Amino acid sequence: MSKKQAKKVKKVQKLPAVPVAPGAPELPKEAQEKLDKIKAKLETFKKKLLGKFESYIAGIALLPPEKPKEGGKPNLDKINVLVLIDDTDSKKMSKEELKSKLGSIIENIAKETDKNIEARTVIFSELWQSCYDAKYDVLQLIALSAPVYDAGMLSAVKIAELHKNMILKKFEKYIVTYVLSGSLVRGQATSTSDIDVFIVIDDTDVKRMTRAELKDKLRAIIIGMGIEAGEITGIKNKLNIQVYILTDFWDSLKEANPIIFTLLRDGVPFFDRGIFMPWKQLLRMGKIKPSMEAIDMFMNSGEQMLKRVSFKIKEIGMEDTYYAILTPSQAALMLYGVPPPAPRETAKLLREVFVKKEKLLEEEYVKILEHNIQIRKELEHGTKESLNGKEVDKLLTDAEKFLKRIKKLFTQIEVMKEKESIVHIYESVVTIVRDILRLEGIEKVKDSEILKIFENEMVHKGLIPQKYLRMLDEIVKAKADYDKGKLGKTEIEQARKVSGELIRFLVEYMQRKRGRELERTKIRVKHGNRYGEVLLLDDTAFIIHDIDHKDKEISIAKINKDGGIGTTQKSNLEELEKHLAKIEIPSKVFIKEKIFEDMKKIFGKDVEVLVNY
Repeated sequence: MSKKQAKKVKKVQKLPAVPVAPGAPELPKEAQEKLDKIKAKLETFKKKLLGKFESYIAGIALLPPEKPKEGGKPNLDKINVLVLIDDTDSKKMSKEELKSKLGSIIENIAKETDKNIEARTVIFSELWQSCYDAKYDVLQLIALSAPVYDAGMLSAVKIAELHKNMILKKFEKYIVTYVLSGSLVRGQATSTSDIDVFIVIDDTDVKRMTRAELKDKLRAIIIGMGIEAGEITGIKNKLNIQVYILTDFWDSLKEANPIIFTLLRDGVPFFDRGIFMPWKQLLRMGKIKPSMEAIDMFMNSGEQMLKRVSFKIKEIGMEDTYYAILTPSQAALMLYGVPPPAPRETAKLLREVFVKKEKLLEEEYVKILEHNIQIRKELEHGTKESLNGKEVDKLLTDAEKFLKRIKKLFTQIEVMKEKESIVHIYESVVTIVRDILRLEGIEKVKDSEILKIFENEMVHKGLIPQKYLRMLDEIVKAKADYDKGKLGKTEIEQARKVSGELIRFLVEYMQRKRGRELERTKIRVKHGNRYGEVLLLDDTAFIIHDIDHKDKEISIAKINKDGGIGTTQKSNLEELEKHLAKIEIPSKVFIKEKIFEDMKKIFGKDVEVLVNY
């Protein structure tokens, strides 16, 4: 037995030998007794078989009675059983030898169990070959059988056969091929594995709709039929359905798409109009080869992936760990009562308030934040080009340590503030809410209207979850009770409890919103082999001529009333950062025709504007 077979998952799907339809009439006593005897015999047969060959047995199923020959009588005592053998890992003997040897032993076990049991042994290779030859008799037998033991394949064939027949009945004109693929056909599946199938639709003669519309329309119906097939069969394994149109499939084949090559190599057709199998044979013969363009694309993908990895590592220092500790620090300061601080001011305020004044925090945690801010600044400005593994590990370790301490700091602040008026909490929250509403274009809001406007503009529009409205409502109610002199200690504690989570969420929302707004002010361009950016900030434009160069060349210019860019002057990163810090909410950017003419003057005539970069 191979290592792969020895490691096979032992848990299998066990189904009743003969499923009974819900609501079916009770069988006569004699028939029920006969059925019970068949079940008992099959259970004994199954135990003997699994005890000897469990690593090879993929399924045991009771087959429908054979049709009698013309003029003959049916043998009602005969019990036809199918035994499915997994031969995907057979190395010590040929597949034919394996079938012959196991088939002989299985027949003997069947006869030892009961002389009426007729066992038919089928190996995977034989089943797949019949599909390659467009002979689907065995598939149909399995679809009609009642599983006694199933390691996954019987269920897969049952549901796939039913699903195939459903779509052929409705769309046979369009279906080119229906193929079983994935771990099942590679012999790597378990009883809980997904069932992967793909379908190719002929779109070469589409006239009434676009190819994309045909694909979308049929795909929705085909996937819906897959759900229906699962409900009919009662099979819980997920049926993963991939739908391709023929033209796309062919293009992917020419472009050496690895997914398509894998589907061709491993896939087994349950239906084919004579296209899939020729492709499969051509692939085996080495006649289907990727184009030089595809080879170049794959060659270049290595460098692109490494660049992406390098970028992601830099992003850990520039964005992930930075915001992971910055945002909670800002939230802690706001919980204390400080207005939302700018990132560059956070470490200084953290030291002044919690280290020096309140003595609630140790100096080492402020230094962790300062170190991360410094790393981000160096990476952003290009004075530091990359991070090594040791530096990334330190950033992550420090961030985890910092967050644990900040959580404790929140508790300390809450205890310290316990006896303070609810007014302070209310004003802090309302200030942040006003800032958020301002980001959404709502400038002036009365205290009495803030809850309603927050609900209408933020919650009902799906921008903020409902639970944060409930938190805001609790704080507003607590303030109203305070004004009436009815505020109790329990209500104060509840308002204080929800305010921490609410403030943290609102601050994060505000930062994400502002970040997105700033991104919308950017125009990314390509000129030659370089990439540049134009940031349109109110009436000022900043031009970064090469975003990948460590010594970034930056220019500044006024934006004219006609939308064009005025005379450019040299600038630097510091000036750009100062300008960004002044802008609370970036204005909406309207790009006029004149700006494109001016970009040609700045970047050259070959400039291209990138969309969705």
